[in-house]
Amino acid sequence: MMEQMHIISVLMDNTTGVLLRIAGLFSRRAYNISSIAAAETENPAITRMTIVAHGDDATLEQIVKQLMKLIDVREVKVVDSKTAVCREHLLLKMYHTDENRVGIIGTANLFDAKIIDSSEDTITFELTGEHAKLLSFINMMKPYGIKQLVKTGISALERG
Repeated sequence: MMEQMHIISVLMDNTTGVLLRIAGLFSRRAYNISSIAAAETENPAITRMTIVAHGDDATLEQIVKQLMKLIDVREVKVVDSKTAVCREHLLLKMYHTDENRVGIIGTANLFDAKIIDSSEDTITFELTGEHAKLLSFINMMKPYGIKQLVKTGISALERG
């Protein structure tokens, strides 16, 4: 079987320790989490967690079965990235000089990145988009000197 990226959407009760229990489930079974994003839904008593994991179909099946056994979990769905809206959020802090500032801002404008902070020698951008777009942006900015970056991981909802 071929290993691939899987996006798993989990609805659960918003209770203390639920994230720890899910992380423990993955850890005990040696499943790697590539990214995880969790927050309250439209109902503050419910949290939606989006987990990205790699593995074959058998591994995915086991992950889903194990998640469904957790007491706080209400629903587990495997999200098809081709039929869902998938986004990541990025904050990227760059070093800049008088010579490269125009190039940095020009590159950021190509990606519709927003300047959210600027100082004498750094500039911070915010960008939301598909995973591939964020990777392209990061690669285009590397030659200028990235000081720091942070990504949220993928958030996903089915279309329609």
